[in-house]
Amino acid sequence: MVRRRRSRSRDWEPPARPVWPGGGTGSGSGRRSSGGAELERLPANMAAAEQQQPLVEGSAGGGGSSPGSVPVLFCFSVFARPSTVPHGSGYEVLIQKFLSLYGDQLDMHRKFVVQLFSDEWSQYIDLPKGFLVGERCKVRLVPLQIQLTTLGNLTPSSTVFFCCDMQERFRPAIKYFGDIISVGQRLLQGARILGIPVIVTEQYPKGLGSTVQEIDLTAAKLVLPKTKFSMVLPEVESAIAEIPGVRSVVLFGVETHVCIQQTALELVGRGLEVHIVADATSSRSMMDRMFALERLARTGIIVTTSEAILLQLIADKDHPKFKEIQNLIKASAPESGLLSKV
Repeated sequence: MVRRRRSRSRDWEPPARPVWPGGGTGSGSGRRSSGGAELERLPANMAAAEQQQPLVEGSAGGGGSSPGSVPVLFCFSVFARPSTVPHGSGYEVLIQKFLSLYGDQLDMHRKFVVQLFSDEWSQYIDLPKGFLVGERCKVRLVPLQIQLTTLGNLTPSSTVFFCCDMQERFRPAIKYFGDIISVGQRLLQGARILGIPVIVTEQYPKGLGSTVQEIDLTAAKLVLPKTKFSMVLPEVESAIAEIPGVRSVVLFGVETHVCIQQTALELVGRGLEVHIVADATSSRSMMDRMFALERLARTGIIVTTSEAILLQLIADKDHPKFKEIQNLIKASAPESGLLSKV
């Protein structure tokens, strides 16, 4: 039997705390909403939840369920999808099932609560604490909060650097390529000092060559060839999923209006905050670069500079790595033609 309490209010157990579908309750680290609740990012690898709880489909009437399983109708927005869960499943299993059924449709900037349809009240009620599935039932996932405002705060523990296609064959074609190589290398040195993971891609290296020699890739977590313009490849998503607590991506390289733009938009679509380093990003055409940065800024992507990134990551003169970062930025980044074309 589904464990429910009767109408007497003193017998009612408090509802389970709202959580991110990834399992967080909002009490840990994460972004802060206008109401003050701290949120965790929805996990990038939705398949992980599906592996933990295999998807076994049942009919709307409960037919086709395996022994020991219970038919459950999972509702979200305008959708209703029948499935099954093991007898005695609790809150976490329901969350995992919602992920496997609706993961690609969930807004990663929202907090959710699971509700149970009550025959007694003829409406949905908050799932009581300690709820276990014992008979066929209907549950729904309800978003609680409005979309969060991106604040742009960076911490080393929640940041990853993306270096995009800084390759030899682009050298004669990309405007101010020497300048963005210099700044890119400074960023990679800062990442090494602060222990920030770095992911590097190379666009069709067979034809366009490898990453330029000036860029030191020895500390990179991943160096990956690609033909897709965006850096968001399955291998990259897997690498991000292996890094706990990632919320922000610092992105630089070429070309601003192609690979950088498409990468940034895909990352934002996956709930990550993106910082594009203007003095380490360029294109063959300054008009393409300018309009790409303007478009990205309008979508809420943060367009900033290498020095601002590095100083925000240490945040305090008393940071143990301050001196090393200070040495990196003693010489200002090149003041090239990029400045007037942002």
